[in-house]
Amino acid sequence: MTTDTNAGHIADPKLAQYGVQRIEWAAREMPVMRQIRERFKRDRPMEGIRVAGCLHVTTETANLVIALKEAGADVRLTASNPLSTQDDVAAALTVEYGIPTYAIKGEDNDTYHQHLRDILQFNPQLTMDDGADLVALLHTTESDRLEHVVGGTEETTTGVIRLRALAAEGKLRYPIVAVNDADTKHFFDNRYGTGQSTLDGVIRATNILIAGKTFVVAGYGWCGKGLAMRAAGMGAQVIVTEVDPIRALEAVMDGYRVMPMVEAARQGDIFVTVTGDMNVLDTAAFEVMKSGAILANSGHFDSEINLPGLASMSEGKKELRPFVEEYSLQDGRNVIVLAEGRLVNLGAAEGHPASVMDMSFANQALSLEHVSNEHRNLKPDVYDVPREIDDEVAKLKLAAMGIEIDTLTAEQERYLNSWDLGT
Repeated sequence: MTTDTNAGHIADPKLAQYGVQRIEWAAREMPVMRQIRERFKRDRPMEGIRVAGCLHVTTETANLVIALKEAGADVRLTASNPLSTQDDVAAALTVEYGIPTYAIKGEDNDTYHQHLRDILQFNPQLTMDDGADLVALLHTTESDRLEHVVGGTEETTTGVIRLRALAAEGKLRYPIVAVNDADTKHFFDNRYGTGQSTLDGVIRATNILIAGKTFVVAGYGWCGKGLAMRAAGMGAQVIVTEVDPIRALEAVMDGYRVMPMVEAARQGDIFVTVTGDMNVLDTAAFEVMKSGAILANSGHFDSEINLPGLASMSEGKKELRPFVEEYSLQDGRNVIVLAEGRLVNLGAAEGHPASVMDMSFANQALSLEHVSNEHRNLKPDVYDVPREIDDEVAKLKLAAMGIEIDTLTAEQERYLNSWDLGT
């Protein structure tokens, strides 16, 4: 392993060339990022700015950080989840692209947190987070480094929830743009990306047939909507569980059965959590599940399935195949957990398709440029992605797809901005 803290910490430098091939393959499906990268390379808008990224280390992420480096930034990257690293990508970034990366797929929790500390040693001025672990560290044990930080971005629902809680307590120390909440992020990345990649992870891990199964989706936010849509499209009978009455009503109107988890637990064959909360699948559900029920999580942290509770009900567990563990319950039933309850789409598969991450990372790059330019005018708080950035990403994506749309005439603009032109 490479262990020099100035050169990153990766599993195997020999994987670098294969990583380059996969990064370049992903770039083919990322035309918006390509256009941004070309401008960044020409204009160098982030010259000399130190950027620390705590993100899933994937081929798509690689295209983002390479663009930031070509914008002039000094970039370092660490994993935002112990199972989400693609080792060949980490090797390529470190060895071929000169971006020190601290990430090893399957690293233990101690190594994961050491990598977070490692990436802060060069006193970053901007942060990119996927879950807010880096921000949390900067606001606790590494708070002496906060004096250097002027702004940041956050990519996930879970991270935005944490940051808004921090801001509500008056403790957030620098402005952060909630990239997750951009329309061109959650409408597409969360819905279509999570929907497809989660099923990809479940199928790669298990090779089971989705058609005919009862598929329980916990949470009907944008990720849950996409997952339910894709599971139904593959022939599953979908049940949705929710705590929000409006989202529950929406799920009913979209044609799904809605019920409490303890009732769904009696019927489900496959369960996937996408809520951003904890213990969504809990002991009360485990007690009534069918033997052989499959549990997976596509929320950011591994807290959505109560694994300690499941372990306390079990006589033991064993690995059936990579990323598939069987818990043998004391009453003779067994329950199967995928990817250790971590993000199944990244733990057991490759994460979102590059074409949807193209928009997410375009928002990330442009929002980081925005906060680096405007941080003096921003107080410590969580900010929406500026509408003009969201619109620009959508326009670039449509253009790359060869799609044209209408524009308002001057007359239509006047009508929409008037109050006295009604019937």
